[in-house]
Amino acid sequence: MNKIVSTLIAGAFAATAFSTLAYAENPMVGGAAMYADKNIVENAVNSKDHTTLVAAVKAAGLVETLQGPGPFTVFAPTNEAFEALPAGTVETLLKPENKDQLTKILTCHVVGAKAMSTDIAKMVKDDGGMHPVKTVGGCTWTAKDDNGKITLTDENGTVANVTIADVEQSNGVIHVIDKVLLPKM
Repeated sequence: MNKIVSTLIAGAFAATAFSTLAYAENPMVGGAAMYADKNIVENAVNSKDHTTLVAAVKAAGLVETLQGPGPFTVFAPTNEAFEALPAGTVETLLKPENKDQLTKILTCHVVGAKAMSTDIAKMVKDDGGMHPVKTVGGCTWTAKDDNGKITLTDENGTVANVTIADVEQSNGVIHVIDKVLLPKM
């Protein structure tokens, strides 16, 4: 009997240790652990650095979509990135009458495939230093690899740096960026 109990306890300990290791590779984002078995929305709501993005996703009605099966690659601007926009921009975009414009901006931060940073770097290299990134929102950004750091340039020339890469999700991956990318309007 003691041997059975010992075996069960050892098995439970091993399973716990394995699940902890499985998540150990995901970086912390906004002071919160990011879990590979949770979807993009389930993880994003825990990041203190992405409260503006989460509010915008809710206002645009994109929660259900980003909880879907994907796969998605989300380039997630931080609160600081939103704060760098001209005064009043975020407040204006969050108004119900601007839902279409907000949706366009947000979906231009989403790619309909899972692309880890190594995948992006390889595409950039294969394309001679720049790779066009087509988004769900119909925008095309230019990805570059700047000495091992991925950057994205929007249609207006704004350059966003990937500050935290490869945050795996159950339905894709998040790359944290330091600028809000905007479509040419």
